[in-house]
Amino acid sequence: MAKNQATTFAFILSLVGGIIILAISLINVAWFSAGTTGFGAYGSYMRGAMDGYHNFMGTYATQNSFFVGLSVIAAICGVVVTMSAILLWIQPHQHTVWAIVIIAFSLASFIGMGGYFIGAILGIVGGGFLLFARQTNP
Repeated sequence: MAKNQATTFAFILSLVGGIIILAISLINVAWFSAGTTGFGAYGSYMRGAMDGYHNFMGTYATQNSFFVGLSVIAAICGVVVTMSAILLWIQPHQHTVWAIVIIAFSLASFIGMGGYFIGAILGIVGGGFLLFARQTNP
């Protein structure tokens, strides 16, 4: 079956978005697994009432394992978005299913920042374009 321009455009956006989500998430997993700081992300970078156990995340955000877990979840989402984009290219007749999967896992990747949000936004735009673009069958 021939692929139309909407499928090609959505494939490219979703594939790039999934690769960005996966790459940044793997970098974050390596970074936080090494025990490095989050550059003052959520930890005790402020003094006073927000220091130590009194910050808004309690003790969760002061542990690197918390960020490793979030990054692993985002990496899994990146793999699913990338594989869904590839399957969209292989099976364009099931474009609705792949668009929903791409959008759902791109949204879920926001848990681990979604490739600094760029990857997640590309995945959402690619999947949304695929859902709302007029599909023509040759």
